[in-house]
Amino acid sequence: MNYRARQRRLQDALLASGVEAFLVAHPPNLRYLCGFTGSSGALVFARGRRVLFTDGRYTTQARAEAEGVRVALAPGPLLEAAAAWLSRQRARHIAVEAQHMTLATRAALVRFLPARVRLKPLEGLVERQRMVKEPAEVALIRAAVRLGSNLFDRALKVMRPGVTEAEVAGEIEYAARRAGAQGMSFETIVAGGRRSALPHGVASTQPIPNKGFVVLDFGVILGGYCSDMTRTVHMGRAPRQAREMYQVVRKAQEQAVAAVRPGVKAAEVDYAARQVLQQAGLGRYFTHSTGHGLGLEIHEPPRLGKDQAEVLTPGMVVTVEPGVYVGGRGGVRIEDVVVVTPKGCEVLTPTTKELIEL
Repeated sequence: MNYRARQRRLQDALLASGVEAFLVAHPPNLRYLCGFTGSSGALVFARGRRVLFTDGRYTTQARAEAEGVRVALAPGPLLEAAAAWLSRQRARHIAVEAQHMTLATRAALVRFLPARVRLKPLEGLVERQRMVKEPAEVALIRAAVRLGSNLFDRALKVMRPGVTEAEVAGEIEYAARRAGAQGMSFETIVAGGRRSALPHGVASTQPIPNKGFVVLDFGVILGGYCSDMTRTVHMGRAPRQAREMYQVVRKAQEQAVAAVRPGVKAAEVDYAARQVLQQAGLGRYFTHSTGHGLGLEIHEPPRLGKDQAEVLTPGMVVTVEPGVYVGGRGGVRIEDVVVVTPKGCEVLTPTTKELIEL
């Protein structure tokens, strides 16, 4: 990864925003900007200089991982050390990560800074850079998606009536670790029968039913980057009504994928999926946005939802995951990871979307 180029782009964005200094502490942003993967760090930018403060647990790790920055060991609280350094740079306005800094953290930082210094909350400054992935990042996401897709086959082998959702999730997660995953992107969702109508029905002790839909939504972390996929299968032969619902969701998902291309607003992709469901009389059962960006975090900008004006550009990686959730009956969701290309998009998820009946 070209961390120095990322730092230069951020420095240019800071100048354009009219701030003299910037404090970064959100771990995914630290990793993106300099490569440091520890859980305790504060990166400060001021007057062309960059210093990463960490504590004694991470001194060796930071010096091995961090690029383009000076690593400094904080003898006490990281914020105090970062504030002392920023004070010496005589910065009067310091930008902070608005969406990641708590009120308590802000109050502590103010105590450590001279009264003349003003904090300027900036939202999404690093995240906007992260939206457009470099080729190396896309390669890592592609590998994570491929690993995650292979886990679906394992889930099908162990899923049968009477086995609990938690057991199926456990098999998926064990197989992920054996295959080299660093961990799961989020808490694995396995939701069968009526529970399939829960959009975030994390695996429970409920047994897999004899009949009905089972939603499986999971992802892995590989090389620091996340994958995400959802497939819905049916236990036993699916009745006509269930089959029709599945095919409508599949059509909505494929129409949304077809809408992904440079120059399109995020809301247009959402509309492409929503229109299909509305025409089928199922629009009211689609209760979330059509997708989201992913990368170092499982949920990143852009969001593919109503009124989202973000314009898609090559290098953005998003999920496309419309669903239908009918309380008391069940639900269906189908999700792929898609990368925006110069001429359209590429679906990274190789798993079949044909209805599987077990």
